Amino acid sequence: MSKVIVIGGGIAGLAAAVHLKAGAKAHGKTMDVLLLEKNQRIGGKILTERIGDYLVEAGPDSFLPEKVWTVNLARKLGLESEMLPSNDEFKGTFIYSGRRLHSLPEGVMLMVPTSFWPMAKSHLISWPGKLRMGMEVFMPRRKQQGDESLASFVTRRLGRECLDKIAEPLVAGIHTSNPDNMSVLATFPRFVQMEQKSGSLIRGMLAALKNRPQATLSGPPPRPGQPAMTYFMSFKHGMDSLPKACEAFIGKNSIRIGASVRAVEPRGKEWSVFLTTGEELRADHVVLGTAAYDSANMIKGFNANLATQMNAIQWSSSGTVTVAFKREDVKVPLRGFGFIVPKVENRRINASTYSSIKWSYRAPDDTIMLRAFVGGGHHEELVHELDDAALTTAVLEEMDTILGLKAAPAFAKVYRWFKGMPKFTVGHLDRMTVIDRRVAMHPGLHLIGCSYKGIGIGDCVHEAEIAAEKILKA
Repeated sequence: MSKVIVIGGGIAGLAAAVHLKAGAKAHGKTMDVLLLEKNQRIGGKILTERIGDYLVEAGPDSFLPEKVWTVNLARKLGLESEMLPSNDEFKGTFIYSGRRLHSLPEGVMLMVPTSFWPMAKSHLISWPGKLRMGMEVFMPRRKQQGDESLASFVTRRLGRECLDKIAEPLVAGIHTSNPDNMSVLATFPRFVQMEQKSGSLIRGMLAALKNRPQATLSGPPPRPGQPAMTYFMSFKHGMDSLPKACEAFIGKNSIRIGASVRAVEPRGKEWSVFLTTGEELRADHVVLGTAAYDSANMIKGFNANLATQMNAIQWSSSGTVTVAFKREDVKVPLRGFGFIVPKVENRRINASTYSSIKWSYRAPDDTIMLRAFVGGGHHEELVHELDDAALTTAVLEEMDTILGLKAAPAFAKVYRWFKGMPKFTVGHLDRMTVIDRRVAMHPGLHLIGCSYKGIGIGDCVHEAEIAAEKILKA
């Protein structure tokens, strides 16, 4: 009987264990799967708390159904009827620039304009900036091979103003990183492919939209009687419905919480996993679903060079501050799902989501709940230096400046994620080539999670399934 130890109870480790259990059963195989989590709960950065009448997300509040692996996992776990579409009658993204909020022009796909009139009528970008963006169709392809920063790529194709006012704040909201050293090949390879294939991002995006099946715009079509798919999806009872369902599927007898791993070492064709308590466990395969720096600590004893490459991956810290107000105290209009703030505006928050407007079942009808994002490329020191009260005060002051919202909150909650998000800096794919080559030298060792090939929930689930399939076929 094969034995697999999965280290890390975030969504990557949980998805790997689910896929291993389901795959073994489907193929009539016997497999012993044990998941180890050092904390006293599973879920990693997916954390939902019910605080009074409020449903508060500490980490991600949604997933992208376009990355179908999350949808497939939810269906496998029986969660399809629990999936929650966003309230798209209110949807819209606003950008704070020049002391006011501007609607992101229709037809802008991330940073690429695909419609003329909405961009022409927008006051977000100056006329010289608009002309420079329109000139993108005439910009030559990059002749040099290899990686470059996202800032260099966007400035070269669409101009500096597009980078500062659109690309940087949109990307910072996804990657909590700085475009000046962010690898375009690791984060937005599709744009590089468009440049090389179509000679233009605008032409490439228009062609992709024209040829794209409508059903894939928001992921796979829903099955009869199930919720419609929107661009963002969540769950009625919060995002931690997913890890809780994974836990139930795996079985509590196959999960050990409070089990911290000190080291992992090869033992012939097997692997030894040493806990900090001194206990030694044996397995045929070990799946490391922890952050790269934690995994590097575990494997440095038998491959220091691999550990060095893993430690070269940089990380950012960020925080979220959720505040709720009595609806009658909110005297200003809240349009769209929220707003983002370019770094050049030098504000203390980088974005805010109107949680109870974007999603149902999050707060009482007579209240409005908002969530602000701090750090991750914008004044990251605030996450480390301010206590909860000071950080909440800073967020409320920013809400006053940006929205004119002067109400006193009825509720506030702060969460911090220290070294919580990897930075895919320039050269990341080269590092991954070295890491993959060194891991291949150790059959039975598998690396998964947000550190390596994608930061989103869908990416983590996908990489977990790939690793599980390798084990099932071994």
